[in-house]
Amino acid sequence: MEAVLAKYENQINLFSEFLEDLPDVDEPVWILGACYDLKEKSELLSDVRSRLWFTYRKKFSPIGGTGPSSDAGWGCMLRCGQMILAQALVCRHLGRDWRWDPEKRQPKEYHRILHCFLDKKDSCYSIHQMAQMGVGEGKSVGEWYGPNTVAQVLKKLALFDDWNTMAVYVSMDNTVVIEDISKCLFLINVGDFVSSAQGRTLQSQRPLDWRPLLLVIPLRMGINSINPVYIQAFKECFKMPQSCGVLGGKPNLAYYFIGFIDDELIYLDPHTTQQAVDTESGSAVDDQSYHCQRTPHRMKITSLDPSVALGFFCKSEEDFDSWCDLVQQELLKKRNLRMFELVEKHPSHWPPFVPPTKPEVQTTGAEFIESPDKLFESEEEFEILNV
Repeated sequence: MEAVLAKYENQINLFSEFLEDLPDVDEPVWILGACYDLKEKSELLSDVRSRLWFTYRKKFSPIGGTGPSSDAGWGCMLRCGQMILAQALVCRHLGRDWRWDPEKRQPKEYHRILHCFLDKKDSCYSIHQMAQMGVGEGKSVGEWYGPNTVAQVLKKLALFDDWNTMAVYVSMDNTVVIEDISKCLFLINVGDFVSSAQGRTLQSQRPLDWRPLLLVIPLRMGINSINPVYIQAFKECFKMPQSCGVLGGKPNLAYYFIGFIDDELIYLDPHTTQQAVDTESGSAVDDQSYHCQRTPHRMKITSLDPSVALGFFCKSEEDFDSWCDLVQQELLKKRNLRMFELVEKHPSHWPPFVPPTKPEVQTTGAEFIESPDKLFESEEEFEILNV
C-alpha cells in the first residue's frame, strides 16, 4: 500500500512541476472544450489524466499471424487515431465530464470501450485491425501513416462496430458537406428514394434516428510549416464543446493534441513502449497503463507540421447544429482566410457521394480490403489552403 501511495505522490509532484512550468500569462488553459484557470490545478490535472492514452506496445500476437508483434517505431499515428476515437466513445457513453479515478470502480461501459482497443485481432479498433485495414489505403503493415489515412481507416472500421453504431465522416478538399453527413448519419440507402417532380424524396415517412458522429477534417495549413494566419482559428477549435482533439505532430512523429495555453499546444505522446495487456473478453481491463500519469507534453504551435486532422464529436443533432453555428461565427465570419468550408449541398463538380456501407460478407474489418484504385477519398495529398 505504501508503494502505491508513493507512486501517486510522485505523479502529483510531476503534474505540479508541469503547472509551475506553464507560461506566466493571464490566459486560461483549454482542454477539449473545457476551460481552466491555472488556479484550478486539481480539476485540470484530473481532466488530462482521464483521457485514454494509447502508446506503442510490444509482445502482442503477430499482426496477420506472421507480422510484427510490436508497433514501436511505426504505429504512432495509429495510436493517435485510437485516442481521438476513444475520446468520442467516452463522450458517447460516459459523457465529457466523466473522470477516471484509479481507486474507484469504473462503469462497465468504460471497460467495454477499452476492450475495443486491446492489442488483439478480435478487438474492433486494435492495432491489428487498423494496420490490416490500412492495406486497403495503400499502406503496408509497419508503414507510417499520415492523419488523413488513419481517418479513412477509422471510417471503415466503424462500419463493423455494432455496439457503438457511430458514424465517422471524413471531409475532403477542406470542405464539410452537411448533406453528405446527413446521408451517413441516417443510413439512407439509394433504394429509399423515389424520383418526383420535386426531386428525390423518401419513400416513407418512417422516423430516422440520428447516430453519434465523429467528424474528422484533414487539413494542410501551409507548405513546410503552419501558416501563422490560421493559428487563432486553429486554437478556436479546441474551445468548442464538440472538440475531440487533433491528429498531427512533426514529420514521422505523431501526437494527439488535446488543448492549448497561450501559444503552446498540450498533447499526449504515444512514443512510449509498454507491454501489451492481455485480458479475457468481458472482464475488467488493467487500465493503469491506459492513462498518462506523467507530465503532459507541450510544444509551440509554430513548430506543428501543417498536415493535421481536426476531430469533433456530435452526440445528437442539436450538438451538430450547435457546432455548425460555432463554425460560422468563430471560424468563417471572423476570418478572412478560412481553414475549411462548411456548405449545405454536395458540390456539383464532385463525384456523387456514396455513404459507406458494411459489406454483405462474413468477415472482419481487417480481412475486407478494397482495391486501392477505388479509394477516391483516401489520397494522402491535401489541398493547400489559399493565402
